[in-house]
Amino acid sequence: MEKKNIRKTLLLQYLICLLCFIFKITEPSSLSPSPDSTFSLSPSSPPPYDVHPSSSRAILRPILLGILFGSLTGVFASIIFLFTIRLFLLFANRTPILKGPVTFSPKISPKFLKVIFSGGNNESLQMIGSSPNGKYLKFPLNSEVTVAVKVLESACSSGSPGPTSNSWKRKVQRELELLAKVSHRNVMSLRAYVRDHDRFSLVYDYVSNGSLEDAMKRVRLNQLRLGWEMRHRIAVGMVKGLKYLHYEFVPRILHNNLKPTNVLLDDGFEPKLGDCGLARLVVAGVDAPISSCYVAPECFQSCRYTDKSDIYSFGMILSMLLTGKDPTDPFFMGEVGRWGLVPWLRHLQQVGEAREALDSGMLGEGEEEEEMLMAIRIALVCLSDLPADRPSSDELEAMLTQLHSF
Repeated sequence: MEKKNIRKTLLLQYLICLLCFIFKITEPSSLSPSPDSTFSLSPSSPPPYDVHPSSSRAILRPILLGILFGSLTGVFASIIFLFTIRLFLLFANRTPILKGPVTFSPKISPKFLKVIFSGGNNESLQMIGSSPNGKYLKFPLNSEVTVAVKVLESACSSGSPGPTSNSWKRKVQRELELLAKVSHRNVMSLRAYVRDHDRFSLVYDYVSNGSLEDAMKRVRLNQLRLGWEMRHRIAVGMVKGLKYLHYEFVPRILHNNLKPTNVLLDDGFEPKLGDCGLARLVVAGVDAPISSCYVAPECFQSCRYTDKSDIYSFGMILSMLLTGKDPTDPFFMGEVGRWGLVPWLRHLQQVGEAREALDSGMLGEGEEEEEMLMAIRIALVCLSDLPADRPSSDELEAMLTQLHSF
């Protein structure tokens, strides 16, 4: 950028100097003798030599004007030529729109995926969940590999180009190719995708224990017991995934849609963050009131999403893990619930009754209760109204991993 400015400055100085030189040469007073010098000549002296100044100016002016206009023409022609070359390079380097299945794992065959999504083997697709933005399917590729497929329906946001436009297809393709490079134990990795007109089908590794939302529902129904050690492990794994996305992956990725349904649990209840970065490609669905419980307040006020917004969403999930209560529970619609999980939790912390907020199903020894009470304080810090008051994901990892040392 500095080189371009220097070139422009030198070119401008050159043109100014050239114009000044022309006007100086062609100035009449510079070529004709002054009246005083004419009358000061003695009568006996011979007349001065006639250099024909008018003839010199007539010859010199067209030459200088030709040089000036030739230079200007050359400059403008060069600019137009360079601009044309730049447009050609941009067009030539434009991302091509890939057709058919695109795979990022050697275990998945593009031809096999094409057969599945072309309708040749749809009976093998098993519905495992749905949302307003699409549906979740389970499919066994072979005896060893089972994948989960998320189908994004008409994934374009309002005000953006339509889902059939090439610009939208290239945008989604670039985003998916970026997400395919994500590789971390606590983040779901994209293994392949299939584009079918205005619909994208994303292929991930299948996670057997479902989502954190499903697990907590089973906990409330006494169908599953999750002690503090397991819930603490889930919280730490989530923070490690966020830290990877925020600080270790280049370019940085904001999750933008962190909620219990997007936290998947494997056989050992190790969490994996799903749907990372997909919120920019899909339309807000009818489950917005439920999802809004996990959205930071600044996102509603200024539509500004940062890494601290992800931390707020994590604070809501950590509060749910500690209390065992869903933020949409009718309990929070009354005066006792203080009209929300966060105000209720803050109130109990202020009056010194934070222990009343803990899920009775995981209360155990006194040391564990002290850790859980410290975790409530961490959750409330994450739920601060001002983003600057919330910890970063790397600070949060240190805070949670050191709970056992208090």
